[in-house]
Amino acid sequence: MRQIVLDTETTGLEPELGHRIIEIAGVELVNRRFTGKTFHRYLNPERESEAGALEVHGITNEFLSDKPRFRDVAAEFLDFVRGAELVIHNSAFDVAFLNRELDLADLKPIAECCAGFVDTLRMAKDLHPGKRNSLDALCERYQVNNSVRTLHGALLDAQLLAEVYLAMTRGQESLVMEVESTADHAAVSEAACDGLDLIVVRATDEELAAHGDQLEEIDQVSGGACIWKRLEAKNP
Repeated sequence: MRQIVLDTETTGLEPELGHRIIEIAGVELVNRRFTGKTFHRYLNPERESEAGALEVHGITNEFLSDKPRFRDVAAEFLDFVRGAELVIHNSAFDVAFLNRELDLADLKPIAECCAGFVDTLRMAKDLHPGKRNSLDALCERYQVNNSVRTLHGALLDAQLLAEVYLAMTRGQESLVMEVESTADHAAVSEAACDGLDLIVVRATDEELAAHGDQLEEIDQVSGGACIWKRLEAKNP
């Protein structure tokens, strides 16, 4: 499974009001492991950043004046993300900006290039309702070192988000280990029970339905990574 953990910085909050992307970065994960491959570009937005946005990212217009425009790097960016699942914190925000930039470059929406999206903000809200779920809050909660993050930066934030995402979904790895361990000892367990008159209590239809609902909820929260759901699909 190939995933790109993505982040952007922008001139403001509203792409429909003409705000643009000024920095974009992606970090590649394959089978939940860092590959070392990244994409990172600063971009000339051809407009000024709002004062509030400048306080967040600190990227000045002077610094961006000689940088390429989005349409100049669009092909390279799309090659990097093509076919991957995009992991984004508050995906609606970044996807709206990406689609605006792609539209200005006469290109198709990002969804037509990628395998799908995982919104880590929504995932965090489901896992931790009522708590702060900003990237800084999640770094603290999952013990991801963000001490160098004084301002927002797309590449650093993508790297931190990748660590947070792996930490939030790490429980699925323990399920894989448990399944493998169970399979390894299946023959031993069967031999130990040979000859015993065991009572088997089968699940009722209501219990099976509740089990299915629980797996569906886990699958949604984990972004489609529910191990038990996959096993049941392979062994109906």
